[in-house]
Amino acid sequence: MAQAPAPQPLQQAPCARLAALRYVLTDIDDTLTEDGRLPALAYAAMESLAGAGLHVIPVTGRPAGWCDAIARQWPVSAVVGENGALWYAEDRANRRMIRWHAQEDSARLANRDRLMELAAQAMEAVPGARIAADQPFRLFDAAVDFAEDAGPLPLEQAARIAAVFEAGGAQAKVSSIHVNAWFGAWDKRAGVESLFAARFAPLADVLGQVAFLGDSPNDAPMFAAIPLSVGVANVLPHLPGIAAAPAYVTRAPGGRGFAEFARALLAARGNEMEENAA
Repeated sequence: MAQAPAPQPLQQAPCARLAALRYVLTDIDDTLTEDGRLPALAYAAMESLAGAGLHVIPVTGRPAGWCDAIARQWPVSAVVGENGALWYAEDRANRRMIRWHAQEDSARLANRDRLMELAAQAMEAVPGARIAADQPFRLFDAAVDFAEDAGPLPLEQAARIAAVFEAGGAQAKVSSIHVNAWFGAWDKRAGVESLFAARFAPLADVLGQVAFLGDSPNDAPMFAAIPLSVGVANVLPHLPGIAAAPAYVTRAPGGRGFAEFARALLAARGNEMEENAA
């Protein structure tokens, strides 16, 4: 795989492009979080962005059960979960949750046993890997943990896990902590495109108003799709094996990098970050 061009420092992003943004899409693990926790400054940065009228939308590999809580309780307009298999958006005015799934329940249930068989093969091939603790809350994929509660194992071992799933005919994506696998033709980009078509505007029509932040190989479809894509600093070790690199990179990692981006965006719009997000 040819290495993608290196991202530029976030400071080089034109202020006019930042000021034009209306939608901030962001990965969660190791983009909003650090060491497995959501720091106050990252949550406050989301609050500041939402308070300034921007749509904040997490785009994550995390499970459906988590996404329901995120859509209800975080300062977000929607959440795309399980690497694009679903999106949830709370209609607060009418007190209802809008849910979209990429696959019918019959197909989902038919695929479950085969996915778990492949997961067992992957864990046999890579000692130390284990089923992710959030697996019971998933609808569409299997998640094998190599760096959350397991290991951490090197990225080469994560690639071996992904290869077992792919040899069995599944899609597989490597995040910073899990290998997620599924039977279906979706990824983060496809889930975002479905959400925008249903809730906002066709993604292609508003690309100049969209930013995406991420940190790992499963974010590559979004790095490729969104011109103003940003990696937090901890994306750098992943760049040699990533299909598409972000256009820009923050100085700080994880949630601090997200807050750095939010601060730059709000400054470009003439807004200020809340003090507790600084």
